[in-house]
Amino acid sequence: MSARRILYLTGTRADFGLMQSTLQRIQSTPGLAVQVAVTGTHLSAEHGGTLAEVKASGLPVLAEIPVDVLTRTGASMALAIADVLRGLVPLLERSRPDALLLLGDRGEMLAGALAALHVGVPSVHLHGGERSGTVDEPVRHAISKLAGYHFVATEGARERLLKMGEAAERIFVTGAPGLDGLQAHAAATREDTLASLGLPAGSPFVLALFHPVVQQASEAAQQTRIVMQALRELGLPVLWLDPNADAGSRAILDALADADLPPGSQRVQHLPRARFLAAMRHCAVMAGNSSSGIIEAASFGTPVVNIGARQFMREHGPNVIDVAVDAASILQALRAQAGHGPWPWDNPWGDGRAGERIAQMLARLPLDRAVLEKTNSY
Repeated sequence: MSARRILYLTGTRADFGLMQSTLQRIQSTPGLAVQVAVTGTHLSAEHGGTLAEVKASGLPVLAEIPVDVLTRTGASMALAIADVLRGLVPLLERSRPDALLLLGDRGEMLAGALAALHVGVPSVHLHGGERSGTVDEPVRHAISKLAGYHFVATEGARERLLKMGEAAERIFVTGAPGLDGLQAHAAATREDTLASLGLPAGSPFVLALFHPVVQQASEAAQQTRIVMQALRELGLPVLWLDPNADAGSRAILDALADADLPPGSQRVQHLPRARFLAAMRHCAVMAGNSSSGIIEAASFGTPVVNIGARQFMREHGPNVIDVAVDAASILQALRAQAGHGPWPWDNPWGDGRAGERIAQMLARLPLDRAVLEKTNSY
């Protein structure tokens, strides 16, 4: 009997980093084989050229689908969905995988769900059912309504999908795949981490990731200046990781170019996942609006200041403080979190065993055409 062929669509360093361990687990599971279709910022040198990391993982790359990630407007994001759709449809028709695996809430994942449904390939959606506000939430829910199965991170996410009319027998709580192997990936000592990042030896530091909110793209530059003002007043060295390619990201980059971070700071385009996780583990506080601060950081007890609307209403542990984009509020929260130190906490997003659950279910769940037949449960 031939192996089930699973195709994963990846568009960013973030989604691939979260999924790499799970994909490798699928690849090593008897009866399963995995391939990867690469698009988005992976193919952009300005975003770190992370296609090289996908290839270095040892996972076979089936196709590369180029899209515009440099214009950085809402319109270009919408057109990129069309470009992924146009590239993925013939790929699915030609390769006929048994399932298409999709993660999260990005436009390329929406294109994947649309393509798979119309071509007749069952799709499996990870991290559905979550609340976050901004453009991400409706896109995430749209993918869920198109998907055949749901592998969700929390019981709360499962309950929301049930309320959306998804059938209970199609929803499985796996935990967040990004938690698998975290401690091993972040094993570098604090001293080695500081040295590898070019940060002052022995100094506490802030890990900052601030992405644009698409509906607030016109405010992105001012929001960035406000965050930087608070960081300068805090005075600790900052490791600032450049934003994604969403609308407003160019304004963030321009604001960064026009103002200085505190002495000893470093700004980087991209970090390999192991170095990023080590930075998350050893920083005094993590600041910004990345989902990694909500999901992965809890596994290290990292104090987090979550800024603005991008992760609005997302489930999180007590290690996270939510603040508005206001310099005084951000500074107060940064001081409180940096002074608190690591939080003791069991991560509400899972136990680090998502990959094995996902692989087991992909090996046994029905993947025939009946999976494509969906009706609302009420």
